[in-house]
Amino acid sequence: MTLTTVIDANVAASLASALDLVTASAPLELNTRITMPSGTTSGKADLCWSDTRTVAASSTDALDLAGTLAGVLGGTLTIVKLKAVLVRAAAANVNNVRVNRPASNGVPLFLAASDGIDVLPGGLFLWVAPGAGVTVTAATGDLLNIDNSGAGTSVTYDVVLVGTSA
Repeated sequence: MTLTTVIDANVAASLASALDLVTASAPLELNTRITMPSGTTSGKADLCWSDTRTVAASSTDALDLAGTLAGVLGGTLTIVKLKAVLVRAAAANVNNVRVNRPASNGVPLFLAASDGIDVLPGGLFLWVAPGAGVTVTAATGDLLNIDNSGAGTSVTYDVVLVGTSA
């Protein structure tokens, strides 16, 4: 089984200001493409997992990257090196989707335990480290928590994880 991963990030913006005789503009375009061919060494990936998930109000969805994620083609995935994470919050969410490193057994995606980032409704979080990635250690550093930031309503999110099996 082979995996080819292409991650594109594009930002295009144009700032314009009408002056007396002309309109001044400042266009911006930043495009980045990261390609990871199939493999387990630096710059490569051989595992990809994705899902649309819902987290109940004030709850946590603990993603265990070492041995509990069901593969799309069968079997269970065990990610050894995490290379990319994409979390997209549904626009209809009322609460934020919180991506974080749990205090116990967290994947060292963020600097310290309990660090994380809120993904506001309609927003996304994208992290990519195509080289070495971060090490996922079964039972001691294999959890990525996705929390619902508040009470009252559930949140829905899409998630994509890319990594290696060795």
